[in-house]
Amino acid sequence: MLRTRTTPPATPHTGPPGPDASRRRRLRTALIASAASVCLIAASAPAPSPLGIGDRLFPHLGNPGYDVTAYDLAFTYSGSNTEPLPAVTVIDARTTDWLEQINLDYSHGTVRSVEVDGEPAEFRSAGEDLVVTPDESLPPGIPVRITVRHDSNPVSTKDQQSGWVPTKDGLAMANQADAGHRVFPGNDHPSDKAMFTIRVTAPDGYTAVANGLPVGQTRRAAGTTWTYRTEHPMATELAQVSIGRSSVVRRNGPDGLPVRDVVPTKDRKVLEPWLAKTPDQIAWMQEKVGDYPFETYGLLIAEARTGFELETQTLSLFERELFTRSEYPKWYVESIMVHELAHQWFGDSVSPRTWSDLWLNEGHATWYEALHAEEKADRPMEARMKAAYRSSDTWRRAGGPPAAPKAAEPGEKLSIFRPNVYDGSALVLYALREEIGRPAFERLERAWVSTHHDGVADTADFERLATGIAGRDLSGFFKEWLYAEKTPPMPGHPDWRSSAPAGKSAKRAR
Repeated sequence: MLRTRTTPPATPHTGPPGPDASRRRRLRTALIASAASVCLIAASAPAPSPLGIGDRLFPHLGNPGYDVTAYDLAFTYSGSNTEPLPAVTVIDARTTDWLEQINLDYSHGTVRSVEVDGEPAEFRSAGEDLVVTPDESLPPGIPVRITVRHDSNPVSTKDQQSGWVPTKDGLAMANQADAGHRVFPGNDHPSDKAMFTIRVTAPDGYTAVANGLPVGQTRRAAGTTWTYRTEHPMATELAQVSIGRSSVVRRNGPDGLPVRDVVPTKDRKVLEPWLAKTPDQIAWMQEKVGDYPFETYGLLIAEARTGFELETQTLSLFERELFTRSEYPKWYVESIMVHELAHQWFGDSVSPRTWSDLWLNEGHATWYEALHAEEKADRPMEARMKAAYRSSDTWRRAGGPPAAPKAAEPGEKLSIFRPNVYDGSALVLYALREEIGRPAFERLERAWVSTHHDGVADTADFERLATGIAGRDLSGFFKEWLYAEKTPPMPGHPDWRSSAPAGKSAKRAR
């Protein structure tokens, strides 16, 4: 339940001025007049309804008709994890179609006002969409700026999980897969990536860190405003904001890459041995697939219970207890660190076109997790893949084939993160390496992340690239390994057997 707050309003947008509104209104008027004969403009705006881009697993995520180019997010944190954060979200986009209404993904917070190009606009909720009606319809091919003043509620309810994660001393974010729009309005689908500027105002004693690099810090009566900006486009599900009584630990990575970790100040010394491993892990990944794709990297270690770690872009989220519980072997912790690091290439820089392409994210991250354990801790990849093969039919029955996963279970959106997209998908990569040989497979991995750097790609793109590098038709291989109900024979290992499917398989973290 929302309640009245006495905290100051969020920091207003201070980015570059938007396009001239009167000029654009004249342009729209001319375009509307020329299109009147084909009835492009309705007499009145239609009733609002939730839209989507038709993603098979999340049909109402994303919205047609525009492409977001940049977000400017501003949050004000009061020091309480139970009070909504006053917020301002500014969205710069380009229309791709005629728009009488603009659907944004947004729920779980009160909207105070909306402007389109500086002019007040009507807005209504429809499902988990915020439907905005500008004073005039928007033609295709023009820039548009949407400013939403709203609250961002960190408290989850039975019906809606907030993207904010409460920590012992503040907040962090975990928006994957569909919770970004419960933090800020936008086009909440990984196929629409954009640049981000993030501003956080927090009371004295708190430190705020977000994706990208710091670009400013301003002290006010309400506290300090911290500003960060990305240098590469990012999906909404990968946004990260840490607010806490934290220390930022800095060091250099390969080639002078800025590495910054965010940790509870009281735990800085005990966590330092783990943090010091990151530069070598980055260097190891670069040897495998090429240059690190972003402007910075680091670990956000939160005193929180999430049940997972998460590859938020340039600042991966980890539970503190992963590093402090004695029962976790050293090699295991390091392999999980590498898993989230590998995602910076696979899933963050190269984002999935649809959520059915999730296997490309998790399969690759699991692959490099296992490869690191093999090379650094003598944990043979072959033994892990043979064990995965034994379970593969069970995983496929429970979760679907790797590239055609089953939809989430009712009320459990995170249930798409099943073993079939982790070790089950790494098994596909192992089979591919056996099929085309190690040299071709390694060329494929490098080509994949370089070809689609800062972009989006899907399973068909991966198949085409693999076929080109192998120099032969691999359509039969991919059809069986990615879409069949039963696991095909493993190339080079005809003796491997998959056990008969058992009951519902366990889920794992992201």
